Formats: sequence, C-alpha cells, structure tokens
Amino acid sequence: MNNEPAPENEAELEAFRRRWREEVQSRHKNAQEPVSPERVRPQQRRKSVPHPPPPVAGPSSVKKVEEDEDEEDVAPKAYHDLPDKEEALKLGADDSQSHERAKLFEQPRSALEHYEKAVEKENHGQLGDSLKHYRTAYKLDDGVHEHYKKKHFPKPNPSNASTTVPNPAHHSLQGQKATSQQPKTAPALPATLAQLVSDLSQLQIEPQPPPTELSPPEPCPLGEIPEEILSHILLELAIMDVASFARTAQVCKRLAYLVLTEESIWKRVALGNECGFAAMHYDYVTDIEGNALPDPEPELSEDSASSEEESQPPTLTTLPKERPTPFTPLHTLHPTLSTHTAHLLATTYSSSPRSLLRSRPRLRFNGCYISTVNYVRPGAQASNTLTWGAPVHVVTYFRYLRFFRDGTCASLQTTAEPGDVVHHLTKANLHAPPGGGLPGAVMKDSLKGRWRLSGPASLHHPEEAEGEVHIETQGVVPRYFYKMHLGLGHAGKGARNNKLVWKGFWSYNRLSDDWGEFALRNDRAFYWSRVRSYGEGWE
Repeated sequence: MNNEPAPENEAELEAFRRRWREEVQSRHKNAQEPVSPERVRPQQRRKSVPHPPPPVAGPSSVKKVEEDEDEEDVAPKAYHDLPDKEEALKLGADDSQSHERAKLFEQPRSALEHYEKAVEKENHGQLGDSLKHYRTAYKLDDGVHEHYKKKHFPKPNPSNASTTVPNPAHHSLQGQKATSQQPKTAPALPATLAQLVSDLSQLQIEPQPPPTELSPPEPCPLGEIPEEILSHILLELAIMDVASFARTAQVCKRLAYLVLTEESIWKRVALGNECGFAAMHYDYVTDIEGNALPDPEPELSEDSASSEEESQPPTLTTLPKERPTPFTPLHTLHPTLSTHTAHLLATTYSSSPRSLLRSRPRLRFNGCYISTVNYVRPGAQASNTLTWGAPVHVVTYFRYLRFFRDGTCASLQTTAEPGDVVHHLTKANLHAPPGGGLPGAVMKDSLKGRWRLSGPASLHHPEEAEGEVHIETQGVVPRYFYKMHLGLGHAGKGARNNKLVWKGFWSYNRLSDDWGEFALRNDRAFYWSRVRSYGEGWE
C-alpha cells in the first residue's frame, strides 16, 4: 500500500515551509538591530509577549485553514418593526429619528440585551425570533432573568422605611457606625393633592443659575412671558397634541401647576372636535362604502310639532364631511351629545374636564389599533425521517383597524408586519391594485367600513351603555358584509382607551338573509399604536 503523499500536496507543503522560513528569518533579523529606548513607541513598549508562531501542519491541516479563511456567514439578516422604511430614505430626514432607526439595526451582544430583544419580539408576536434570543441569552448567562427583573422591575422601598444617605466624609469605622445610627430621611411628600397644588402655586419659572458668581444672570424668556400669554400657548399646544401638553408638566414645577389646574384648557380639548367628544359618533353617519347618510329627522305631524319641540331635546346632527374650523363649539355639532356630556361632566366626573377626557370611552384617530394573532398547528412529517417528535408550526398574522373622523374606518388582515402596513393604511390606498409593489402588495385585501360608539347619546340606541364600538365592513365578496362588536379597555399603568376587546364577530349573507358567527378562538385584543403620519385622522 503506497502511503506517499500526492505530488500536489507535497508542493503545497513545501511552499508553506518556504514562507515560514522567510518569516522567521525576517523576525530574527529585526530583533538583532539595536533600537534606542527614545525611538521605541509606547505601543511597542507595552507589547511584551510576541505572537506565537503557527504550528507546522500537514497537508490536511493546510487545506482546512484555507477552507476556513474562504468560509463566510451568508445567513440573511432580518430587521423588523421599523417605524417607516421609506421615510428614512427621504432627503432632510430628522437626525434624531434617523438615530432611533439606526438603533433598530444594532444586534444585541450581552445576555441581557438578548433577553430584552426576546421580550420585545414576544410582545410583537414573533415567537420564532423570540425563542432564538432566549436561547442565546441563557447560553451566555443562565441567571439573565434575574438581571432583567432587577433592571426593569426593581423592588420599591416601603413607604414607611427611611432612606439612608451615606456620608463619604467618614472613612473610619467609628464614623460609619455613627452615620448608620443617625440615618438621614428623605423630605416628606405633601399629604394631599390639594397641599401639593398649594405649594406649586407659589413657584415661578426661574432662570438657570450663572456658572460663576461674577457672571451675568442667564436669560429666561419663558419666565418673562405673562401668565395669560403662557396659558394661550399651552392651549394651542393641547389642541395640536394633548399628549405633548401633558408631558409639559415634566419641564418645571410651574408648568406642572398650570397643566394640572388650567381647567379651561382641558375643557376646550375635551369638548372640541380635535381629539375630544365632538368628533365621536354615536350613530352611523355613512354607509359601508363611505357615502354620507341623510340627517335623521323624526316624523312629526303639524299639530304636534310645536309641542314636541318644547319637550324633546334637539336632534342629533352629523359631523360635516369637510374639516371644521379649529374652534367649532361642541353644541353646534352635536346638540344631544353636548347635553349628555355636560350632564356627565357635572355628575360622573365631578366637574373635571381632565377626568372626562381621560376616563370616558372614546376612540383615537392619530394611530392604528393592531391585533397580533399567534396559533400553533402540527406540521407534516416526512416519511424518510427518523425523529420521534412531530414538527410544529407557529402561525402569525395581524389585524389592523383604523378609524377616521368622518365615521368611516379601514380593516385589514394580513401577515405583513406593522412596519410595512401602518403608513399605507389610508383612504387613498384602500383596495389598491396588487401590482406595482407597495402599497398594493399589502393593501389589496383591505376593507372599507363604518363605526359608531354606544351610549345614551345615540339617537337610535339610547338604551346602550357606553364603552363599546360597533363596526360594519365589506366582505371578501360583494354578497357578504361583516359586523364587529368590540369593547373599549385599558392596557398599561395609567393608560386609558388604548385597547379593544372582542365581544362578537359575524358575517351577513345578503342573498340568503342569513347571519353566521365567527369563532374567536385564536383572535386577540387590539392595542393602539400612535402613527405620526396620520395627522388629524381625516385621510
């Protein structure tokens, strides 16, 4: 049996030996040259251990090294949950938004980062990616869940426990013992909200202190504005975005006092038609296709017309199809709604417009309601496999609901993720043709519809209780239409009206006059997500 190596392997081995001899000779030659200490760089002084030479390997080892150098990671990388993939490509994009989008492309490195990414993927319904990050996190650190709990769910201090502030000036054991025996407690908070408001009412907006004692005082234009003008600025901010107005309370204590006590601003927002109850519909005002319905008028005889007008409240009028003026009062749009809202404000919500806006059920037009549905189904096992377990498939799809101010809505069920859908969920893209890429690729199955809220303010359903949403949409074929019954709920600490819970889902056959109910075994609740490109929610 011939054990001699092949000629080509022998040539490769000889070439490797020749390159290695040349490298050793060059290193030995450089080591013999004298180098003055002054010319040695700091990096060379710190370098004390030379790189060990690679071991002399046989032909098979040389071939393996060359294969490892040529090997590349060709697995595709997927990036999900992008806010707007097309917005980042536009010229003049905001640098802060570009920085936030760049964070989405960063890959986690530590065990805690993998665990946080897994939780994020799980909340978005991407169970496959979530499982990969969970496995990687536990491989790096089997106690990563404890670090996650300490970071995101720290244990609060008891309310009756005193907060000890250590004094770093005492370095002796006796000084530390004396400090621990006399703990310094944190200042006590006001006992009631009224006391807190009273304390804040005496404060003013003060400028930033100068850097030195001889420096001139820093200018503070906001503190020089009169109170009336500052309240008007806050009113305009609240009309544009009530969330930004509420976050203004975090700037300073004086603004926190104004945000808390300016009832006129909260009343204007709650009764206005931007995000308040003047924009809510308690009866259908359009058909399923989006065409306006005639104003409902009760049929009265000429003799009883005068007596009925005195005893009956004004009839409900519909919102105009065009955008109303910014300061359209509530009673000119909804007389019945205005009367009912005024009654609730005085009774249920204790004359607090802020509580009325936060707690009374209402829909939001500056975002989209998204439901992530996951279910597991068994897969088919190949006949030539020898595995014991059967494959399992995790199926994920999404339901989208967007409500418009004119009483119409858009419904969509698709497997496309929110980053690819929400910015195209507009009236212009409903039933977009499938050709031509986006938005037709994701909006081809979208459905038009209409919506209304329940409540005593309804002219046709005054017996209903508030807190429910009724939706009617087109069907997949013209002979059907769908009806959804959802309930408004809360998700998250301090959040209100950001959740829609299923109560029923039916289909109606126009030809056979027959109703059919859908089973909601896998469907989950809708959660509201803000989309800045929606603007005021008209289109």
